[in-house]
Amino acid sequence: MAYYPDWIGGELAPEEVDFLRYDWLDFAFAVPDSKFELAWDEEDAPRLLSRLVAAAHSTTTKVKLSIGGWTGSKYFSPAVATPETRRMFANNILAVYESYNLDGIDLDWEYPGHEGNNGNFHNPADTANFLAFLKILRATLPPSAKISAAVQTLPFLGENGDPVTDTSEFGVVFDWILLMNYDTWESTSPPGPNAPLYDACDNSTQPASSAAAGVLAWTKSGFPVSKLVLGLPSYGYVQRSSYEQLRTRSQDRGHWHDHEDNEKHHIPEDEHVESEDWHHWGSGGGNTKNGGKHGDGGGLDDDEAGHPSTPENAGAPHPITVTDSDNQVQFRDLVQQGVLSLAAAADGTIQYNAAGGFERRWDSCSETPFLRSLDSGQIVTYDDTISLALKARFAREVGMMGVNIFDIHGDTDEGHLIGAIRGAMRV
Repeated sequence: MAYYPDWIGGELAPEEVDFLRYDWLDFAFAVPDSKFELAWDEEDAPRLLSRLVAAAHSTTTKVKLSIGGWTGSKYFSPAVATPETRRMFANNILAVYESYNLDGIDLDWEYPGHEGNNGNFHNPADTANFLAFLKILRATLPPSAKISAAVQTLPFLGENGDPVTDTSEFGVVFDWILLMNYDTWESTSPPGPNAPLYDACDNSTQPASSAAAGVLAWTKSGFPVSKLVLGLPSYGYVQRSSYEQLRTRSQDRGHWHDHEDNEKHHIPEDEHVESEDWHHWGSGGGNTKNGGKHGDGGGLDDDEAGHPSTPENAGAPHPITVTDSDNQVQFRDLVQQGVLSLAAAADGTIQYNAAGGFERRWDSCSETPFLRSLDSGQIVTYDDTISLALKARFAREVGMMGVNIFDIHGDTDEGHLIGAIRGAMRV
């Protein structure tokens, strides 16, 4: 699965998508307005959606419309607040669903029970109202329509302001939910991982923000693991920093922890994570019967770790240019700007070395790579073919439905990221 956002239409036309790589595409975004009708966040979005559906339906790929997003969630709360507004909102969604011959609806409300983006309406009863609305939407849409949601790694907030402890009814009305396991630290200094697989060193200041913690939190609340989808980023963040490792502040020490003596927690090469053991991922203790592949902390030897060897000054110094206001950078841009170079591993898998004066390091606490350049004074927290394959393998082994990458255009033209993901998912 992958997101196709409407702002990439000029760079990746719907007809150019390799649909064989994806079972589902989420077209983003339609936006609820003050009348609880669906507006669009780009003028050309309706035409682009029609083209995407037509192109996808010429293959076996299906298309959902994603409603909301970070800047499009202002009116969700009033839209689901009363029986009348719920029926109105559901009928308006049905009209768009039928008009564009869609296969499903994805609700990206960021976030029920609290503000999210500045100016969003919110109410302590949002979660209860959302469930009531979903039951109406399920009855309103055709039986074949799939309903999904993009959610945080913690369940929705209840009226007391804490995550609800019982999400079993949501597990009935949703076909699946996507855990948005990205944007954990964004562009900050000291830098932190964008999308942690888990808190392996057990010292993160955001221990709930990892793939493993998200699966644990939602399944503990009664949501079926088989209806969970792991969100994966095709982008990272650039920050001005000279730190040598990623942020792993110990909660009980109050200072930067170098974790050099911590136990290694890694995915074994030939062990299946049994159903009764998967939860260890969420407690900083991956199954380690066969030991780990990676070294501790930032100073690992990449050759020994099985990762691309990257000399510290590979290539001439080459600072990264970022045009995004949040300092976000696509994986494809790291390649195009010459700070990542394609390499083939001994086993034939696709890997990327650092170049342009950057060195590639591995953060074993989150199982993610990062790039560092003293010459440019930059650090990039990102995911690559290796870390995304680890996440995809985790999703498969704990019994999740699948994975969904945000977004389709962050990948290389050759589809190296989604290729690594599909290989790890064995599809």
